[in-house]
Amino acid sequence: MRIATYNVEWFTGLFDDNDQLLLDDGWSARHDITRAQQAQALGAVFRALDADAVMVIEAPDQSRKRGTVAALERFAAHFNLRTRKALIGFANDTQQEIALLFDPDKLTATHAPGGTVGRGQAPRFDGTFDIDLDIDAREDHVVFSKPPLELDIVTRDGVAFHMIGAHLKSKAPHGAKTPQDALRIGIANRRKQLAQAVWLRRRIDAQLDAGTPLMVLGDLNDGPGLDRFEDLFGRSSVEIVMGHRQDRALVDPHATRALGQRIGAMPTTSRFWIAPEKRYLQALLDYIMISPALTAHHPQWRIWHPMDDPECWADAGLRDALIAASDHFPVTIDLAL
Repeated sequence: MRIATYNVEWFTGLFDDNDQLLLDDGWSARHDITRAQQAQALGAVFRALDADAVMVIEAPDQSRKRGTVAALERFAAHFNLRTRKALIGFANDTQQEIALLFDPDKLTATHAPGGTVGRGQAPRFDGTFDIDLDIDAREDHVVFSKPPLELDIVTRDGVAFHMIGAHLKSKAPHGAKTPQDALRIGIANRRKQLAQAVWLRRRIDAQLDAGTPLMVLGDLNDGPGLDRFEDLFGRSSVEIVMGHRQDRALVDPHATRALGQRIGAMPTTSRFWIAPEKRYLQALLDYIMISPALTAHHPQWRIWHPMDDPECWADAGLRDALIAASDHFPVTIDLAL
């Protein structure tokens, strides 16, 4: 079985208010790429992945006027993808949802949110997490701008496991008028992101306590060497989510490799244009982490980076599609389930 995570930059911009795919010459949110070009590129990438399920990060908008499921299923139908069923959990107001696109002939997926309803120390992801962020003996109240998607998965052969799709994000210091303001807001935003990582880890621990095989996948938007706040806080979101106890730590070889070195080449899953510096920045942001129980199924990870993966590079059509489709590249895991 192949499972993927894929952050599709502003996927919602490829659909109208009737959730119909826009295959025209209007500009997409991708620089100098039309909606038709991005959509065709995405169709090529999804076909090449040939995954049984794809956790779509930045999936089309779910709102009063728009529907994530309808948009994704119409996208799948247009490109004749076998991942033709879509599922969403708690919607958000960012126009960037988290959704699963899957092959119903290979597995069933059910939204299965856990945790207490409302607020507390281990609430459901649509609730409020109470935690002291700054050690002032007063609890802060944290909410997710993009609530993670919790799913119960059962394969065609009856193998069951839990899946959590996540998109953690530390916002830019909007509203800052001075460098001091930017620093203060940046620290507060990073503190909130780390609190969300702690919240996610508590849900992971609950699944591990129940003996449930678990997969956590998506864009954690954080990692070793990514920004100047890393030394201030000591640990990244990635380290918090993975955990440190050997018998309870989640496994992702790309994260492990990156965390184990300070200098030298490391895996990357995204590529952003930095206009002031006139160059691209590459970073490891996307992960598929599995619990120890799933490591018995001979996992094989792959980052579909067009410049780093020889097969992607050798296929010129796929290489161009990966670059046009998004500023992130898919990550897959193959498991003998």
